[in-house]
Amino acid sequence: MSEFSRISVATALEQIEQHKAVVVDIRDEQSYASGHIADSFHLTNGSLNQFIQQTEFETPVVVVCYHGNSSQGAAQYLAQQGFETVFSMDGGFEAWRQQLPFVTDSHD
Repeated sequence: MSEFSRISVATALEQIEQHKAVVVDIRDEQSYASGHIADSFHLTNGSLNQFIQQTEFETPVVVVCYHGNSSQGAAQYLAQQGFETVFSMDGGFEAWRQQLPFVTDSHD
């Protein structure tokens, strides 16, 4: 059975920049809209099949939640679906927002 790895915000950034990792954000819609990592995919029960169909299993995946706890279960699930390299980011989006830029969905 495939396993996921836990990584820091700095290592997640390296994976995104160097290995073209895809970021999936599993937080609720309102939290995602108010701030998320640029180009991240909002992964919900409703968008899961779309993500699996459009993402190559060889693509590294970084799973982000609020504080790095819920993302571990989601990362394990994605690893079990066949993704070869899956990470859960320690500290979640809250750790990212304290260290790095993020984007919001503006509805102006």
